Amino acid sequence: MNNNTPAFTAIFDMDGTIIDNTSYHYKAWQELFKKHQLPHLTKQTYLNQISGVPIINTVRQFFGKNADEQFSQQLAEEKQALYRKDYGPHVKPIEGLENFLAGLKAAGIKIALATSSGKEDIDFIFNSVAIGKYFDTLVTGNMVTEPKPSPQIFLKAASLLNANPGQCLVFEDSIAGLKAGKNAGMKVAGITTSHSTAEIAGLANIVFNNYTELHISRLNTLFEDTIK
Repeated sequence: MNNNTPAFTAIFDMDGTIIDNTSYHYKAWQELFKKHQLPHLTKQTYLNQISGVPIINTVRQFFGKNADEQFSQQLAEEKQALYRKDYGPHVKPIEGLENFLAGLKAAGIKIALATSSGKEDIDFIFNSVAIGKYFDTLVTGNMVTEPKPSPQIFLKAASLLNANPGQCLVFEDSIAGLKAGKNAGMKVAGITTSHSTAEIAGLANIVFNNYTELHISRLNTLFEDTIK
């Protein structure tokens, strides 16, 4: 590889990875479960079975046969309305994110956003946090047919950027997302917004708390065995 060629392509999840909104999503799901008389939703169930999974899949899993297509969509919209109302006044990027993205751009590294959320949810964040300019491509949940931990969404992002999966670094917070990155044959950087270091260390090549801790030179070393 030419010394001027970036060592990797960066692929970011959104919720819990570029913004710390996990608690707001959890609260919205709790309210939805309570309103529709479902059993109490524990934090552990949320993190292990809902976080990182498309809303419509979660609705079908927990509301079962009572949720036809129209009702499922209604529930999904209801949940997102609860989330946006609560989180709207508090939207902000995780510490150090914008400087980190700017550094990636300056180094010539291509950047994708690959999220199970829809375009409306991306716009909701980008309208509050001016970071959309850093991303070369966006992949949403409705652009793939399989939810995480399937690698499909990350492989789609790599394809759109003409990147070799083995030269991609996925930034993720959820268990499903971390597994998806691994399943894609990519390196994975796990952020501790949703899970502790101990919980995700086995699924990530590097674990971090916020973006001030990350440096491109250190991330390049993850790919030393592939650089010729």
